[in-house]
Amino acid sequence: MSDLEIRGISKSYNGVQALQNVDFSANCGEVHALLGENGAGKSTFIKILSGAIQADSGTISLFGRQMRIKTPNDAINSGISTVYQELSLIPDLNVTANIFTNNNIFVNKNPKTCFGTLGKRELRDCTYDLFEKYKVNGIDPNALIRDISLANRQTIEILKILARDPKVIILDEATSALSENNVQWLLDIAKLLAKQGKIVIFISHRMSEIRNACDRITVFRNGRNVGEMQMAETNTDELVSLMLGRRITGYFPEKKSVESTEVVLEITNMSMGQKLQDINLKLYSGEVMGIGGLAGQGQAEILLALYGIYKTEGEVKLHGKKINIKSPHDCICHGIALVPEDRATQGLIMPFSIGYNISLILLRRLAKWGCILSRKRESDIVSEFMDKLKVKADNAETLAMNLSGGNQQKVVLAKLLAIKPKVMLLYDITRGIDVGTKKEIFGLIRELATKETAILFYSTDVEELVNVCDRVIVMHDGKIGAELDNGDLTKENILLASIGEGIDDKASILES
Repeated sequence: MSDLEIRGISKSYNGVQALQNVDFSANCGEVHALLGENGAGKSTFIKILSGAIQADSGTISLFGRQMRIKTPNDAINSGISTVYQELSLIPDLNVTANIFTNNNIFVNKNPKTCFGTLGKRELRDCTYDLFEKYKVNGIDPNALIRDISLANRQTIEILKILARDPKVIILDEATSALSENNVQWLLDIAKLLAKQGKIVIFISHRMSEIRNACDRITVFRNGRNVGEMQMAETNTDELVSLMLGRRITGYFPEKKSVESTEVVLEITNMSMGQKLQDINLKLYSGEVMGIGGLAGQGQAEILLALYGIYKTEGEVKLHGKKINIKSPHDCICHGIALVPEDRATQGLIMPFSIGYNISLILLRRLAKWGCILSRKRESDIVSEFMDKLKVKADNAETLAMNLSGGNQQKVVLAKLLAIKPKVMLLYDITRGIDVGTKKEIFGLIRELATKETAILFYSTDVEELVNVCDRVIVMHDGKIGAELDNGDLTKENILLASIGEGIDDKASILES
């Protein structure tokens, strides 16, 4: 019998079967991947295991003892802790407070003051101990959560769980908000925990992470366990085929040579203190230009400055004409659209419907005589872009919060495509979405490029930069460190340029 043994788990919602008689097993000392498309049943399975919902039938046993998990506290007290993709941190509390708030297991294991509590100094010292134990640098324990980056927030979410010293750690898309170097940190932590005798269940849509960290793999499809194997005995094509139930070809669309000499967007001497220094680039009609580099090198600042979030020095031209961008509204008026970093807080109004989210940006176009909305025109546009993006939902009245991550991202894209943009700024657009939806989005990006939309594509996934982009600039210390295209555009060259090292003689290293 395995250390974690799950047998015959089933769950339905309003007659729709989310899980059907699922078996699953995992052992101490292994990192076990759980793969599947969005809607395959992974989230329901994890919620049952972590006590967020209860199964209709089936059993869960840990170390030979059958567990009764009815609440999240039951799971935590049994030694099962989960790091979710969506954060549970409190923005107005500092890092230390977020790690230890409601963390009773940790508090009970540590010495207290005479009042039976842990003091601020003791908690801060415990935070530093956690940072040292798990090799976390560059985060101030006293900083408010709202003032630190999304990647650092995800790191704190992970540390909050690790502070409990659980027996079973579930990492549910925990890498999706992390920078590339932080992703490697978490993969190393997962392997370290396994060596310490923990059970690590790892969920990710990034196959490179699965190959790097995992020992064994289970694949879900349509609410069933359709395969289990050792990582060493399989390959990416087999896993993707198992997930989709069919063989998939052309995961990345074919690139077509960009012959246009029409400059759509030109940036001259863009600077913002030390974060951006003399950025010069030209983006051509029909081109997909990638932005790579380690986290915090200026990639985000370029996109956000172009979208009017940051004020910078320098000049921006659109189709040869200088434009003055002071706000996102200015960008939208100029036909510049941004898919933001965090779709849940920056891209959508989650409690509102798909239709509302798409039409909100189009109010002027939808209004008759400047004040009366045309409901028919609104319905037609919403339906058009839901169909175009293949949004999976009952209808346009479905709330954004009830969609999968991939379909939420499709709604963000639908909203922006409805304004018919000349330039698309894409901020890590495939974060936390399944392989099938990624393939659709990659195809859409190339389709937009063929229709002469210029695209600036920032991704933390180097494989995406190599296979989707025509040209890639690599940022280092707030400057463009390298520009790569054609045969020079390789994963190795991007990684070397990211750390400021010299690369292949063929690569075009720009002088800073």
